[in-house]
Amino acid sequence: MNTALTILIDGLSYASWLFIVALGLTLVFGVLKILNIAHGSFYALGAYAAASFVGWFATMKFAPEWSLVAMLFAAIAVAVLVAPLTERGLMRFFYGRDEVLLVLVTYALFLVLEDVTKLLWGANPYYVSEPYALFGNVEIGDQVYVGYDFMLMGLAVAIGLAVWWGLNRTRHGKIVLAVIHSEEVAASMGVNVSRVYMLAFSVGIFLAAIGGAFTAPLISVQPGVSVGVIIVSFAVVIIGGLGSIEGAAIGALIVGLARSFAVHVMPEAELFSIYIVMALVLMVRPEGLFQRIQARKI
Repeated sequence: MNTALTILIDGLSYASWLFIVALGLTLVFGVLKILNIAHGSFYALGAYAAASFVGWFATMKFAPEWSLVAMLFAAIAVAVLVAPLTERGLMRFFYGRDEVLLVLVTYALFLVLEDVTKLLWGANPYYVSEPYALFGNVEIGDQVYVGYDFMLMGLAVAIGLAVWWGLNRTRHGKIVLAVIHSEEVAASMGVNVSRVYMLAFSVGIFLAAIGGAFTAPLISVQPGVSVGVIIVSFAVVIIGGLGSIEGAAIGALIVGLARSFAVHVMPEAELFSIYIVMALVLMVRPEGLFQRIQARKI
């Protein structure tokens, strides 16, 4: 029983940050029709920025609780600085082009951002320990779990609900959905499609960055951290279905629980377990579990 509970909690914790990152990936695909290989680099920028902001807050003698605010500011800073440069300076020149070309462009951007992070932060690892200790430990039965993991689960639920509400219950969200369904019709009705692209890309980068920022206390922030993230993020959206919010949630849960089960039962199959699950889903549902008839509906 204790092992099953540990697998469940570890799986939910892993799925939480993964859902946040994958949500940004599927949102960008739904609106811009871009399979963004560089999404993992935005995650890494968020993690590095969080390490820098938390360290700066510590040197300014702020209370440890402010480290959470520092991580949020780090994610916002990445979105505000990187989104305009990337979307206006690069991506908008390739809209409507062949999908393979778009993948190659984002892959080139991924390589550039990898070197940029090394130039800015070097090759040494960074550690963000302050936020991890804020939530103490949680006792369930005779097992003790880290409270930060439960905070991360709550954050994932809050962000998922906020994105769903923003898309389905606000005027700007309905405009975004109109562009997703048909950008030509939306443009003919007076919608500024270019502005919607910028908004969606900015939100996608923010989600990747906030996923990286709040995962930083759990990992060693170092070069190469973006590679593993983009691989498992693609696994999530492939399992759930590209362009689906509920698909991203279910896909993250499946990947998180599969990985957690492998870690506790068969550690040597940790990474392989994700691909097994992805292959099984693709055999039954090649379009993903939640893919609609409208291929890019969120």
